[in-house]
Amino acid sequence: MKAVIQRVSEASVTVDHKVCAVIYQGLLIFLGIEEEDNEEDIDWLCRKIVNMRIFNDEQDVMNDSLKSVDGDTIIVSQFTLHASTKKGNRPSYIKAAKPEIAEPLYLDFISKFEQELGKSVGSGVFGGDMKVSLLNDGPVTIIIDSKNKN
Repeated sequence: MKAVIQRVSEASVTVDHKVCAVIYQGLLIFLGIEEEDNEEDIDWLCRKIVNMRIFNDEQDVMNDSLKSVDGDTIIVSQFTLHASTKKGNRPSYIKAAKPEIAEPLYLDFISKFEQELGKSVGSGVFGGDMKVSLLNDGPVTIIIDSKNKN
């Protein structure tokens, strides 16, 4: 399971000209799911992201977590995070989980993330043609892969 985490001052997701989620201070998380991902990946990644100290404290040092700043979150499913670009010019998405596997894991991730954070989060529409807007704060962008946790 891969996540691209962006610390944002504001972010939103729109599908079919309808706003699905809007946040201000917090995280925009793009989540890529592989066939072999499971609950262990979800648990580890949610705990890691919620507690990651990437928000500035009073001394302007990244010492605060999403949880400690009571930040908001939008989680967007993005299969293209598993693109393989080794051969040719057209990326292969063979490692990305099929929708029937990825969607339940995506929904489980959202649920677990809400439990870890202690509040609701926004999300995109799985498989939808989403328009994502963000104002990256910092900029702070971090890539995490649950397969590299050790």
